[in-house]
Amino acid sequence: MLILHENMESGNAYKVRLLLSLLETPFESIQYDVVAGATRTKNYLTNINKNGRIPVLQFEDGRCLPESNAILYYLSQNTKYFPTDTWEQAKVIEWMCFEQYSHEPFVAVAKFILTMLPENTSRRVEIPTLHEKGNTALQIMEDHLCQHDYVVGKTLTIADICLYAYTHKAHMGSFDMSRFPAIKAWCSRIEKEENYTEMYYDL
Repeated sequence: MLILHENMESGNAYKVRLLLSLLETPFESIQYDVVAGATRTKNYLTNINKNGRIPVLQFEDGRCLPESNAILYYLSQNTKYFPTDTWEQAKVIEWMCFEQYSHEPFVAVAKFILTMLPENTSRRVEIPTLHEKGNTALQIMEDHLCQHDYVVGKTLTIADICLYAYTHKAHMGSFDMSRFPAIKAWCSRIEKEENYTEMYYDL
Protein backbone atom coordinates (compact mmCIF):
# COMPACT_ATOMS: atom_id res chain seq x y z
CA MET A 1 0.00 0.00 0.00
CA LEU A 2 1.09 3.57 -0.63
CA ILE A 3 2.27 5.54 2.41
CA LEU A 4 1.73 9.29 2.62
CA HIS A 5 4.12 11.07 5.00
CA GLU A 6 2.21 14.22 5.86
CA ASN A 7 0.66 16.64 8.30
CA MET A 8 -3.09 17.22 8.48
CA GLU A 9 -2.66 21.01 8.58
CA SER A 10 -0.63 21.05 5.39
CA GLY A 11 -2.44 22.10 2.24
CA ASN A 12 0.37 20.58 0.23
CA ALA A 13 -0.32 17.22 1.86
CA TYR A 14 -4.06 17.70 1.39
CA LYS A 15 -3.58 18.08 -2.37
CA VAL A 16 -2.28 14.52 -2.45
CA ARG A 17 -4.94 13.17 -0.08
CA LEU A 18 -7.66 14.74 -2.18
CA LEU A 19 -6.41 13.27 -5.43
CA LEU A 20 -5.93 9.85 -3.85
CA SER A 21 -9.52 10.04 -2.61
CA LEU A 22 -10.86 11.09 -6.01
CA LEU A 23 -8.96 8.19 -7.57
CA GLU A 24 -10.22 5.80 -4.85
CA THR A 25 -6.62 4.78 -4.18
CA PRO A 26 -6.02 3.35 -0.70
CA PHE A 27 -3.07 4.64 1.31
CA GLU A 28 -1.65 4.77 4.82
CA SER A 29 -1.12 8.17 6.44
CA ILE A 30 1.82 8.88 8.74
CA GLN A 31 1.56 12.23 10.52
CA TYR A 32 4.51 14.45 11.46
CA ASP A 33 4.66 17.44 13.79
CA VAL A 34 6.56 19.73 11.45
CA VAL A 35 6.65 22.63 13.93
CA ALA A 36 8.42 20.36 16.44
CA GLY A 37 10.95 19.29 13.82
CA ALA A 38 9.75 15.72 13.28
CA THR A 39 10.86 15.82 9.65
CA ARG A 40 14.39 16.90 10.61
CA THR A 41 15.42 13.65 12.27
CA LYS A 42 18.32 11.64 10.90
CA ASN A 43 15.98 8.78 9.95
CA TYR A 44 13.60 11.06 8.02
CA LEU A 45 16.37 12.95 6.23
CA THR A 46 18.15 9.71 5.32
CA ASN A 47 15.23 7.49 4.37
CA ILE A 48 12.26 9.69 3.45
CA ASN A 49 13.24 13.14 2.19
CA LYS A 50 16.69 14.68 2.43
CA ASN A 51 15.02 18.10 2.13
CA GLY A 52 13.16 17.47 5.39
CA ARG A 53 9.68 18.35 4.16
CA ILE A 54 6.26 16.85 3.72
CA PRO A 55 4.38 15.50 1.87
CA VAL A 56 6.23 12.46 0.60
CA LEU A 57 4.55 9.56 -1.16
CA GLN A 58 6.28 6.27 -0.42
CA PHE A 59 5.72 3.34 -2.75
CA GLU A 60 5.57 -0.33 -1.88
CA ASP A 61 9.09 -0.87 -3.23
CA GLY A 62 10.42 1.81 -0.87
CA ARG A 63 10.86 4.62 -3.39
CA CYS A 64 9.92 8.05 -2.02
CA LEU A 65 8.54 10.91 -4.11
CA PRO A 66 8.54 14.33 -2.39
CA GLU A 67 7.01 17.64 -3.55
CA SER A 68 3.23 17.82 -3.70
CA ASN A 69 2.94 18.93 -7.31
CA ALA A 70 5.32 16.23 -8.52
CA ILE A 71 3.17 13.70 -6.70
CA LEU A 72 0.00 15.12 -8.28
CA TYR A 73 1.60 14.87 -11.72
CA TYR A 74 2.65 11.25 -11.15
CA LEU A 75 -0.71 10.11 -9.80
CA SER A 76 -2.74 11.89 -12.47
CA GLN A 77 -1.08 10.27 -15.47
CA ASN A 78 -3.56 8.34 -17.63
CA THR A 79 -6.47 9.66 -15.56
CA LYS A 80 -9.10 12.30 -16.29
CA TYR A 81 -7.31 14.71 -13.97
CA PHE A 82 -4.49 15.35 -16.45
CA PRO A 83 -5.42 16.49 -19.98
CA THR A 84 -4.39 14.64 -23.11
CA ASP A 85 -4.12 17.86 -25.13
CA THR A 86 -0.53 19.12 -24.99
CA TRP A 87 -1.54 22.80 -24.76
CA GLU A 88 -3.81 22.06 -21.82
CA GLN A 89 -1.04 19.99 -20.23
CA ALA A 90 1.23 23.02 -20.43
CA LYS A 91 -1.48 25.26 -18.95
CA VAL A 92 -1.89 22.84 -16.04
CA ILE A 93 1.83 23.10 -15.32
CA GLU A 94 1.66 26.89 -15.69
CA TRP A 95 -1.03 27.17 -13.01
CA MET A 96 0.81 24.73 -10.74
CA CYS A 97 3.92 26.90 -11.00
CA PHE A 98 1.77 29.94 -10.26
CA GLU A 99 0.50 28.21 -7.13
CA GLN A 100 3.99 27.44 -5.86
CA TYR A 101 5.57 30.82 -6.60
CA SER A 102 2.76 33.42 -6.47
CA HIS A 103 0.06 31.88 -4.28
CA GLU A 104 1.26 29.36 -1.71
CA PRO A 105 4.14 31.50 -0.32
CA PHE A 106 1.59 34.09 0.80
CA VAL A 107 -1.79 32.40 1.30
CA ALA A 108 -0.34 29.32 2.97
CA VAL A 109 2.22 31.17 5.06
CA ALA A 110 -0.41 33.54 6.46
CA LYS A 111 -2.47 30.51 7.53
CA PHE A 112 0.62 28.91 9.06
CA ILE A 113 1.56 31.97 11.09
CA LEU A 114 -1.96 32.61 12.36
CA THR A 115 -2.94 29.02 13.14
CA MET A 116 0.22 27.08 13.97
CA LEU A 117 2.54 29.57 15.67
CA PRO A 118 2.06 31.21 19.10
CA GLU A 119 0.02 34.40 19.17
CA ASN A 120 3.07 36.36 20.27
CA THR A 121 5.27 35.18 17.39
CA SER A 122 7.34 37.92 15.83
CA ARG A 123 6.33 36.61 12.43
CA ARG A 124 2.95 38.33 12.71
CA VAL A 125 4.62 41.45 11.32
CA GLU A 126 4.68 39.60 7.97
CA ILE A 127 0.89 39.42 7.72
CA PRO A 128 0.20 42.76 5.93
CA THR A 129 2.70 41.91 3.18
CA LEU A 130 1.39 38.35 2.93
CA HIS A 131 -2.16 39.69 2.57
CA GLU A 132 -1.15 42.17 -0.10
CA LYS A 133 0.62 39.57 -2.23
CA GLY A 134 -1.87 36.81 -1.46
CA ASN A 135 -4.78 39.00 -2.50
CA THR A 136 -3.01 39.73 -5.77
CA ALA A 137 -2.81 36.00 -6.48
CA LEU A 138 -6.41 35.42 -5.44
CA GLN A 139 -7.56 38.24 -7.71
CA ILE A 140 -5.78 36.63 -10.66
CA MET A 141 -7.68 33.44 -9.91
CA GLU A 142 -10.95 35.35 -9.45
CA ASP A 143 -10.60 37.10 -12.81
CA HIS A 144 -9.89 33.79 -14.54
CA LEU A 145 -12.69 31.89 -12.82
CA CYS A 146 -15.21 34.60 -13.72
CA GLN A 147 -14.80 33.30 -17.26
CA HIS A 148 -14.14 29.59 -16.65
CA ASP A 149 -15.67 26.89 -14.48
CA TYR A 150 -12.28 25.26 -13.96
CA VAL A 151 -8.71 26.47 -14.10
CA VAL A 152 -7.85 24.54 -17.28
CA GLY A 153 -10.33 23.10 -19.74
CA LYS A 154 -13.90 22.20 -18.88
CA THR A 155 -13.35 19.62 -16.13
CA LEU A 156 -11.45 19.22 -12.89
CA THR A 157 -7.68 18.76 -13.26
CA ILE A 158 -4.72 18.66 -10.91
CA ALA A 159 -4.37 22.41 -11.51
CA ASP A 160 -7.66 22.89 -9.64
CA ILE A 161 -6.68 20.44 -6.91
CA CYS A 162 -3.34 22.18 -6.50
CA LEU A 163 -4.88 25.64 -6.10
CA TYR A 164 -7.92 24.55 -4.14
CA ALA A 165 -5.96 23.18 -1.19
CA TYR A 166 -4.84 26.46 0.33
CA THR A 167 -7.44 28.67 -1.35
CA HIS A 168 -10.40 27.04 0.39
CA LYS A 169 -8.70 27.61 3.76
CA ALA A 170 -7.47 31.13 2.98
CA HIS A 171 -9.92 32.58 5.51
CA MET A 172 -7.81 30.90 8.20
CA GLY A 173 -5.05 33.28 7.18
CA SER A 174 -7.49 36.19 7.62
CA PHE A 175 -8.07 36.69 3.90
CA ASP A 176 -11.46 38.25 3.16
CA MET A 177 -12.86 35.66 0.76
CA SER A 178 -16.13 37.56 0.32
CA ARG A 179 -14.17 39.58 -2.24
CA PHE A 180 -13.93 36.52 -4.50
CA PRO A 181 -17.36 35.11 -5.44
CA ALA A 182 -16.07 33.24 -8.50
CA ILE A 183 -13.54 31.44 -6.32
CA LYS A 184 -16.32 30.54 -3.90
CA ALA A 185 -18.41 29.06 -6.73
CA TRP A 186 -15.38 27.14 -8.01
CA CYS A 187 -14.75 25.71 -4.56
CA SER A 188 -18.37 24.56 -4.40
CA ARG A 189 -18.01 22.76 -7.73
CA ILE A 190 -14.95 20.90 -6.48
CA GLU A 191 -16.66 19.97 -3.23
CA LYS A 192 -19.47 18.31 -5.19
CA GLU A 193 -17.08 15.90 -6.90
CA GLU A 194 -17.66 12.22 -6.25
CA ASN A 195 -15.21 10.91 -3.62
CA TYR A 196 -14.32 14.43 -2.50
CA THR A 197 -12.78 14.45 0.98
CA GLU A 198 -12.42 17.26 3.51
CA MET A 199 -8.99 18.60 4.44
CA TYR A 200 -9.44 17.60 8.07
CA TYR A 201 -10.38 14.04 8.91
CA ASP A 202 -12.60 15.08 11.81
CA LEU A 203 -14.96 17.30 9.77
